[in-house]
Amino acid sequence: MIEARGLRKTFTARRGRGRTEQVEAVRGVDLEVEAGQIFAVLGPNGAGKTTTIRMLATLIPPTAGTARVAGHDVAREPGKVRRSIGYVGQAGGLDENSPGRAGLVFAGRLGGMSRRQAEARSEELLAAFGLAEFADRPVRTLSGGQKRRFSLAVGLVNRPPLFFLDEPTTGLDPQNRANLWDEVRSLRRQGTSVLLTTHYLEEADALCDRLVIIDHGLVVAEGSPAELKKEVAGDVVTLKLGDGAEDVAPGPGRALSAGGPGVNESARALLSAQPYVREVRTEDETLRAYVDDGEHHLPHLLRALEDGGLAIRSISLDRATLDDVFLRHTGRSLRDAD
Repeated sequence: MIEARGLRKTFTARRGRGRTEQVEAVRGVDLEVEAGQIFAVLGPNGAGKTTTIRMLATLIPPTAGTARVAGHDVAREPGKVRRSIGYVGQAGGLDENSPGRAGLVFAGRLGGMSRRQAEARSEELLAAFGLAEFADRPVRTLSGGQKRRFSLAVGLVNRPPLFFLDEPTTGLDPQNRANLWDEVRSLRRQGTSVLLTTHYLEEADALCDRLVIIDHGLVVAEGSPAELKKEVAGDVVTLKLGDGAEDVAPGPGRALSAGGPGVNESARALLSAQPYVREVRTEDETLRAYVDDGEHHLPHLLRALEDGGLAIRSISLDRATLDDVFLRHTGRSLRDAD
């Protein structure tokens, strides 16, 4: 459904007093999306996700690179691309002062339907998304979740084989977010391919067959959520060191104070020497030890820290997440980058 190679986008930013600066929003993105997939572009705000999806949807031209969407070249055949896709941006694209039903019919007419066809399709979508009882109210009177469902319906009026969703759940409460996830899964069951952008780790993990992680306009990782997490390790022990008497190297009966780089480096060296620890990473005052079979080895890790004279302020054991994947590839947490 999508094949992009070396996709780049450079903007000219005005910096005052007539000065301009070239800003590379997307610096060479490769993407392949198969038919019937839910595919995510995951990354922090400002990473280039929205710019990438807007180029693929023919809303802005690429500066360089090539892309084919639904078999059509985005630069040479933009009209054919648009007839093959649905697109819902972050703003939703609804007329706040008109009823939702009118917006659906209008979208159908823009897509080339007769009025009768547009009205029939609108009724199908109102029923499918549970919106019939709100259909004649002005959009501005609806809740955030209802507006988002109307936006999805508008994007699906023309029965597109490929659906673009840009940050679909931003601003939604947990219940409406879960409901929208169900709608996205339903699209896949009906044969629609979905490309979505998100900066929510749990969203990409829960929904996607495959994903790419973008940072500073470049793809830093690609694969299924399970494949990417498997590259990191089975379990993650996250810990912060507690207050100690003095900031010195560990030894019998000696403690380390929290927060100093020497403390973290000593703890990192101690943990790295354990045979069950694959890797140790430091981030500010936090250490993350990637271990095999964390539940079994956690007592051994605690004993090693105690023997090394290290006091612990907090510790947790979790499965590896996509945030750990981002940390591995960029050296910082996705949440912190966002």
